[in-house]
Parts: sequence; C-alpha cells; structure tokens
Amino acid sequence: MEFNGYVRPDGMVGARNDVAVIPSVTCANDVAMAICRQVQGTVTYLHHQGCCQLPPDLERVTDTLISLGLSPNTSAVLVVSLGCEGTDHQRMVREIAASGKHVEIIHIQEAGGVSKSIQAGIDLARRLVLETSALQREPVDISRVVMSIKCGASDTTSGMASNCVIGYVADKLIDLGGTVIFGETTEFIGGEHLLARRAASPETAKRIYEIVENMERRAKSLGCDMRRGQPTPGNIEGGLSSIEEKTLGAIVKSGTRPIQGVLEYPERIGNKKGLWIKDSPGREPEILTGMAATGAQCMLFSTGRGAPQGFPSMPVIKICGNPNTYRRMEQDMDLNAGTIITGERTIEEVGEEAFDQLLRTLNGQRTKNEAIQYVNSIDIHCLGPVI
Repeated sequence: MEFNGYVRPDGMVGARNDVAVIPSVTCANDVAMAICRQVQGTVTYLHHQGCCQLPPDLERVTDTLISLGLSPNTSAVLVVSLGCEGTDHQRMVREIAASGKHVEIIHIQEAGGVSKSIQAGIDLARRLVLETSALQREPVDISRVVMSIKCGASDTTSGMASNCVIGYVADKLIDLGGTVIFGETTEFIGGEHLLARRAASPETAKRIYEIVENMERRAKSLGCDMRRGQPTPGNIEGGLSSIEEKTLGAIVKSGTRPIQGVLEYPERIGNKKGLWIKDSPGREPEILTGMAATGAQCMLFSTGRGAPQGFPSMPVIKICGNPNTYRRMEQDMDLNAGTIITGERTIEEVGEEAFDQLLRTLNGQRTKNEAIQYVNSIDIHCLGPVI
C-alpha cells in the first residue's frame, strides 16, 4: 500500500509542501504573521515563548522550534529573529539546514525595524516558495507514515465511538509498518497501569509511571490536586464523572499494540516504528505543537462536544463520536463516528472510512479546518515560570 508524498533530503516524507516562517521569540510573531499574509504557500507558528524563561525552558523552546522546522510537511524555512531573544536562533538555522532544507533568517533589530523586516521577509519567503513549489509528490510505502492521535472536547461518546475508531486505525497502520504517536499524560492518570502492561520493555513501563508521577507532582507543587482540573467542566457536562473514567476512554484511541517507548516533548521520532508515547499535556495548542514537532504528517483527533481547531503544518482530521454534535458542527467535523452510537455502523466500518480519509489527506486532500484556515492556535509546553 502506498501514498503520494514529498520526499525530503533527509529521507522523511511530507503530506504538505509549505514554507515555514518561524518566529524565534514571541516578539517576532507580528512580523512573521505579516509575511505569511502576503505570501501564499507559507505557514507560521505564533507562540508565546522565547524570552524571560529559565535556561531549560529556553533550550526546550529552541529544540521544539527546530523540530517544527524539520517537519516533513515543510519544504523550506525562514526564521524571524528579534535579535536579543533567549532562544538560540543561530542553532535553529544550523540544525534545520543540516537536513538539506533551504533556511534563511532575518533579524528585526539589525534590519532596521518592523516594516523593513516585513519587506525583507516577504522577498525571502516568496523566493523560497517559488523555489520549492515545483517539487512533485511521488509514491512511497505506507510504512513511511507517522500519525499522531488526540482526543479533545470529550464526552461519553468519545470513549464509546470516536476513540475506538482511532484505535482501530492505529492498530492497522502499525501492522502495515507505520508509526503512531499518542500523548496527553494528564489523561493517563488512573489508567497508567493498563498502559504499562503494554510496554515493550520494563524500562518503558517504568517511564510511563514516571511521567504520570511527574505531571501530578508539578500540580501538587502549586498546592493543587490534578483531579480538580480534570475532567474539565465541558467533560463533566458531557457525562464524564471522574478523571479515571475519562482516562479509560482516552487510552482506547491508542489501540492494542505494544508501546515501544516514551518521547520527550521536543523530540523527533526519526526512523522509529510502532506505537510511542509523547510526554505532553492535554490542551490543544501545546499538544498539537508537540505532535507536529515529532514529525507527524497528520493527526486523527477524536471529539464528542466538538473541537474545531487545527495546526499550521499538520492536517488534523476531526472524528466526531456524538451524532448530535456532528449534525450541529458538520462544517468542522471531517468524519461522523456517531453512526456507531446510533447503531447504523460498526467500529470496524467507520475505522475503514477513517483510514481512507487518512490516505486522502496524506495525498493532498484538505481537512475542514485547513479549508477555513482555523489553524493558528499553537503554543509550546514549558515547565518553569516566566521570569
């Protein structure tokens, strides 16, 4: 089985071919956004980090931005630097360029301010788009797919329908030699022992327990119990009574295959195969960023109450488990898994439809959030305070 993708110089395969305009710090967001508004074929990442953070977080942000620049869905990169930020913009350029991608950089302070930087950035971005827009898709084996998965705005139908569909697709893709990444460490609480049983090694099982304990410890350090923030008010209104109940539904989307290991938030998947965990929070802007940084070409996203947003460089396929939500939000939901709830179709039947949707998206078909450009809510998960 094959799909048609863009083969990059480092061997990764993309489902999209956009030029990434990457602000190295939040202060450069508006310049990056202005460049993208003027140049078709570009995407940007409007995050809120990069300065006045502790050194481990500055390194974490730098690593994450590098991983986003290395995404197989981007063809070339323009880094927009303020000039005095805490992130290492020179390392960004150096490590992204080492993959074979064409990388340019502008410094707002050196260029003479915002208006001059926007003009210079437009010229550079246009040149990169013209240079890479002639690249052609070519057939590659389905084993080259890296798929990320998530659930959000969940209700009772998520664990009964849409998460089950994603679990079916995850198992099928892994059996075909592909790679699947899941996360939301906060939603392992109460079910971490079930995931640890599926670990491919004792080391992985130990690591699963560790990331859950670390997540809870950070919350307790502020005098809070994690269970006071989970489930969310929307989850509770949707019928989820406890964090354990939410967890049992959430982990269904990982399927049944062995868990090979745990990735850190900025870490790329490289050539690893099978099912992997990424240590990440549940909120959409941060986890979608982490998953795109992994190198995922596409995401399957389960929802019951309706979560419409996507991500700049990673198509997000929305699979809705609630038939009422799908009817209300059909313009935002890509697939109706609510037919499982109504008894019209089985998990396997909807799973096959979702797999076909995945292939079409990898081959170039736009998702609904891509079509309306609802893709700009991103952020980077950091561990320390802003100082």
